Amino acid sequence: MTQHLQHFIAGAAADSSDGRRFGLVDPVTEKVYGSSARGTPEDVNRAVEAARSQLEGGAWSQLSGSQRARLLIKLADLVERDSEQLADMDANAIGRSPMEPRRMDLPNVLANLRAAAGWANQLEGRTIPSGGYFGTKTLSYTVREPIGVVGAIVPWNSPLMITVWKLAALLAAGCTVVVKPSEETPQSALHLAALAKEAGFPDGVINIVTGFGAEVGRALCEHPDIAKISFTGSPEAGREIQRTAGVLFKRVALELGGKSPQIVFDDASFEDALFGCSLGLFANQGQVCAAGSRILVQRGVAERFAAALAQAASAVKVGDPRQPDTQMGPVAKKAQFDRVNRYIQLGIDQGATLLAGGVSNPDKGFFVRPTIFANARNDMAIARDEIFGPVGTVITFDTEEEAIALANDSSYGLAATVWTTNLARAHRVAAALKTGAVGVNCWSPLDANLPWGGVKTSGIGREGGFGGALAYTEEKVVTVLLPS
Repeated sequence: MTQHLQHFIAGAAADSSDGRRFGLVDPVTEKVYGSSARGTPEDVNRAVEAARSQLEGGAWSQLSGSQRARLLIKLADLVERDSEQLADMDANAIGRSPMEPRRMDLPNVLANLRAAAGWANQLEGRTIPSGGYFGTKTLSYTVREPIGVVGAIVPWNSPLMITVWKLAALLAAGCTVVVKPSEETPQSALHLAALAKEAGFPDGVINIVTGFGAEVGRALCEHPDIAKISFTGSPEAGREIQRTAGVLFKRVALELGGKSPQIVFDDASFEDALFGCSLGLFANQGQVCAAGSRILVQRGVAERFAAALAQAASAVKVGDPRQPDTQMGPVAKKAQFDRVNRYIQLGIDQGATLLAGGVSNPDKGFFVRPTIFANARNDMAIARDEIFGPVGTVITFDTEEEAIALANDSSYGLAATVWTTNLARAHRVAAALKTGAVGVNCWSPLDANLPWGGVKTSGIGREGGFGGALAYTEEKVVTVLLPS
């Protein structure tokens, strides 16, 4: 079915100010199946004005936390009603098996919306003892106020889930938003906005402007009425956003990917570690910011584990994700296909041992074979750079201290996994790893009540949990003179 998508501004569909559009490409067939409005700075300005009007005397600004909570609960119910449709939107846009977003993304979306409803009425201030004012007693307290209009810039790999990570928290806090979805995946964000209107959110609270980062994203970062930019994407784009937003002293939250280690000790459950490492490598075609693509394995089990991982990779059925027996579809776009293949060739050229997969050259579609390298070093490009594809690199270590050193020897610090049956070791290693999250005997657990974010090149700030909602507020101090 041909799709002709528009922006969603002030509660209504809208064309771009100059009428331009861009094509949507099916990664399975490489055919254009639709188009979307190509956003301009003028479109962004219209959306920001609509969002700002709701904060400056609009209906949204008059709602209490409990009233915002009821809207979030209603939105969650509508998302649940349309969950299969939303999952298929995201899956079809990037060539993902629909089973994955149905089982992984949509439950997380619903949990975040419902958790945020609980936060909306809990954004409390504090009463703070103070020293008085020139000898007269005072009462000082704080209130939490919404930070303002938020610009949310969302990637293509898990578009609905990451959109809701941002929206649930900022809506709980009383903010309004302009979302720029990825140009590959605008469908689910637009449908979410329509559901918000159906739920009763006032027009202008949620706005969607589709288009490209150089036009829409930059306009959001440069707009004087955007108070905060929340961005998920590459470190290169994150650096540019921080430079641009910093001139206007905007708040920023940046989740910038990773090169997450999975550390397999020789006392770990072999089968559990094998399943977990495979999941961390191959879920969503490896297009996951927390993909566990650096597999650090203790020497005693390294050769056996690498062989088993290669066997698991070779057994993955790659093909049209709309077919029920397909386990992995294509990567999302031609540029990503070229990038992944370039790194696979670089791994071969730099001397790593190719155990499974390799450079792919399909007749049609952006299909990449699941690939495993062994006998790799931590200084190789395949071990240091975020590839964002189904490519795993097995590196051998001898001691716990060496494993920690290898894991931390990275510019990234988003997530890590420790596979061991030794409880004391699990706690020691988790404490020593320089990452935002550590899973012990589980890969990259995501929960609506847990904060998510990284350190080093993996970003700034946290999404999720109650702290994620607090991050969309400013704390105002009020001091009242209490004369005797």
